Amino acid sequence: MNLAQRATQLLSLEGKVAIVSGAASGIGRGIAVRLAEMGAFVVGFDIDEQGAVATLADIHSRGGLGGFLRCDVSNGRNCRWAVRSIIDDKGRIDILSNCAGIAIRKDVVELTEDQWDRAIDIALKSVYLLSHEVVPHMIRNGGGSIINIGSGWSLKGGPRAASYCAAKGGVVNLTRAMAIDHGKDNIRVNCVCPGDVETPMLFSECEQLGEDREDFLREAGDRPLGRVGTPDDVANAVLFLASPMAGWITGTALIVDGGGLA
Repeated sequence: MNLAQRATQLLSLEGKVAIVSGAASGIGRGIAVRLAEMGAFVVGFDIDEQGAVATLADIHSRGGLGGFLRCDVSNGRNCRWAVRSIIDDKGRIDILSNCAGIAIRKDVVELTEDQWDRAIDIALKSVYLLSHEVVPHMIRNGGGSIINIGSGWSLKGGPRAASYCAAKGGVVNLTRAMAIDHGKDNIRVNCVCPGDVETPMLFSECEQLGEDREDFLREAGDRPLGRVGTPDDVANAVLFLASPMAGWITGTALIVDGGGLA
């Protein structure tokens, strides 16, 4: 086996079954497509059916395999049903990427209680709910990999983003706690913390703040590598953590931000 073949083997997800939440657009779509390209059967969870169908079409156009389940990941019954559907069909779940989230750009005075609850439920509670359902199946199958999507603002504060910072900070420490609890079960739990990535969510933030899009992107790209990120930048990090190449990595928060926090 030559070096190129060995590298491919170390990143291969052949025979694996993966769940990606928030798969209808942005980072979630990028992750779903990348995992499928590397051989996993990827099931996307989202409430945006039109976007999820487009993600699935992208997967199929690249020769990958996957499916879609409409799932509100902030609802425990929805999560239970969706995970059970995959187990009934495929018999296993090897990879879980918790990517669902929203960004409400308000401080604690502007933020309503309903907005706070929605942000926490989608970005943080969903990680618990899906992990609660998936981990027992991973234990039964001898292990797995969970990759949660945090943020640079998991590790530092940001302006007018109180609920987002709280939720993403919680994701990082939940990741650490899960890694400690389930290392004995051969389940690795890691977190990827992206900086600004060019996605519909980033443009939504721009609109919420009432800023000019070009100025907003220029400011977001003011970092050592001189640009905002792409979904592929984050998806590649998730692939690494999901793959055999990261076999002794758990409990980490991998910053993928072009040097923004350097």
